[in-house]
Amino acid sequence: MSEEANKKGHPKGLYVLFATEMWERFNYYGMRAILILFMTKALLFDHAFASNLYGSYTGLVYLTPLLGGYIADRYWGNHRSIIAGGLVMAIGEFILFFCGNFYHSAPQLSSILFFSGLGFMIAGNGFFKPNISSMVGQLYKKSDRRIDAAYTIFYMGINVGGALGPFICGLVGDTGNPADFKWAFLAGGIGMLISVVVQQVFHHKYVVDPDNNVLGLTPKTTTAKWINPVNMVIGLLLLSTSTIGLLYIEVKVVNYLSYLLVGSILFIAFVIFSDKTLVYHEKLKVAVIFVVSFFVIFFWSAFEQAGASLTYFADEQTQRDLGFYVVPASWFQSLNSIFVVSLAPLFAWLWVKLGKYEPSSPFKMAMGLFLLAMGYLWIAFGVKNVQPGIKVSMVWLTGMYALHTCGELSLSPIGLSLVNKLAPAKFASLLMAVWFTANAIANKLAGILSALYPENGKTTSFLIYHMSNKYDFFMLFVFMAGIASLILFLISGKLKKMMV
Repeated sequence: MSEEANKKGHPKGLYVLFATEMWERFNYYGMRAILILFMTKALLFDHAFASNLYGSYTGLVYLTPLLGGYIADRYWGNHRSIIAGGLVMAIGEFILFFCGNFYHSAPQLSSILFFSGLGFMIAGNGFFKPNISSMVGQLYKKSDRRIDAAYTIFYMGINVGGALGPFICGLVGDTGNPADFKWAFLAGGIGMLISVVVQQVFHHKYVVDPDNNVLGLTPKTTTAKWINPVNMVIGLLLLSTSTIGLLYIEVKVVNYLSYLLVGSILFIAFVIFSDKTLVYHEKLKVAVIFVVSFFVIFFWSAFEQAGASLTYFADEQTQRDLGFYVVPASWFQSLNSIFVVSLAPLFAWLWVKLGKYEPSSPFKMAMGLFLLAMGYLWIAFGVKNVQPGIKVSMVWLTGMYALHTCGELSLSPIGLSLVNKLAPAKFASLLMAVWFTANAIANKLAGILSALYPENGKTTSFLIYHMSNKYDFFMLFVFMAGIASLILFLISGKLKKMMV
């Protein structure tokens, strides 16, 4: 009877991972909510440069999980990697806190601290991100139908943090006084430390597989030198220094990141598909992961405008005055997460309720792209024929984020679950990192597209498409996501057969 009861609920380990991820996302999304505002209002970067730097930073954030996933799989294990990555990210936030103290009095020092803080965030995320996600599915047997629901619940953890982060960090940092941005970074760093403590205290007791084996421990093949604390600290410092340099070179010297990201995907594909231990049907499943990862690029490059062009829109062209209070522009980044927390239980219930009529994962993801396109169509109509300088109602941004959230719930947790179900065990974390590399390409593209945000009457272009106002800009994402959605709908049946 107790076993049956357990089957209806979820393992306690899911809630430990939920809390660990929640506080880390508090840190990441809280910092992201004010990052573009800090760059333009405190550091006085122009919009195009800030957008490209934002895209490069978030792109690298999703690239480093390739390395973190590899090292965790072979040497450190998931748990140790999460603790190490979390501490490095906390250090990054505290460096940014000091940057916020000196941006006015010592601009040169502030610039060094800014790139250093972002570099530490990038390096730490590489060890944290792929390792927490890959353990969720391991709490269950492969055939357990609760896995999709578990990832949706886990996704709620991400979004509780994603809602609280911009709200708290915006409250203390986005006050209208650039000197206050530092408090947002401090709040993010404290949230990151809470995440590390939760993981350290509760992991060994609750994060176990169906046979009660603790997950994410040191791989048996590792040697003592790899887990020697001194060697780990030196390695993390070297990596952090490298990511600082990589970010600086990308935005100040040469734009190499797009080529590196595509090259990384091709290299991983070569490593996996040339592995002779994988049988034909396993390679077909891996191929599905690569195909859907390609389509999520179109989703996230549009969705991730939230941290850049949509923040400009919230700050400059949205009527935020409630009479007694002006809503901080950064708070709009909480909307998506608030909608996720509200709607995730409904989506989790819906997939189970549909039973044998439940759509395939690729079909759900095509639905996600379609809903994203509808969100941009909504806001495009909100700004159509609106003269420059005229502010529009908050209802347009709010409605867009509601539609984007429905799209996200149809795509992101489903994609995470799909990777977990289809990935061969020996490449579990590496293929999860492929998913995040697709996010990296999308985030870099998001920065490039955000830099095209038309302002002051200037016309910008993407390929052969010209944009002279906000309506044209938002319609770009309607076309991009809409066409990707249509193609994925058409091939979803073929992908479903390859998954069997």
